[in-house]
Amino acid sequence: MGEKKGRKSISDLKKELKEKNKQIEEYMTRIKYLQADFDNLEKRVAKEKEEIKKIAKEDLILKLIDVYENLERAVKDGHRTRKKDLLKGLEMTYRQLRDILKDEGLEEIKAVGEKFDPFLHEAVLRENRKDCEAGVILEEYQRGYKLNDRVIRYSKVKVAER
Repeated sequence: MGEKKGRKSISDLKKELKEKNKQIEEYMTRIKYLQADFDNLEKRVAKEKEEIKKIAKEDLILKLIDVYENLERAVKDGHRTRKKDLLKGLEMTYRQLRDILKDEGLEEIKAVGEKFDPFLHEAVLRENRKDCEAGVILEEYQRGYKLNDRVIRYSKVKVAER
């Protein structure tokens, strides 16, 4: 019997199937290579991220070494000089450390007199007060801080209530 027009023979179909299987194998090989490349990229990015952390830490430590050495000198000088000079040296070192932390993005969270904000403050005590508005912070027990606009330590506070 003759083949109808538009129909493929079994041998043509087998040949076509063989080509498709070869193409699938090539795609699978490509996928495996891409997966390996992706895995290597993930490992490289993780390693670079750790390296960046080390470098950032190194920069901060280098800045803090001066403060450390200034405190060391102040302690040594405190043993042989007057207290007034020691206090002056400590104040200078305090300002130096404060400025370094500020330059690194550290910011103090305002508390006393502010309205309580659970995203900035942690209420550790409440006091019944009629002389001020409820929710106002009366006292700060531990200062809170933000680092680059992200809270890293909440202020521990006493809050007025009615």
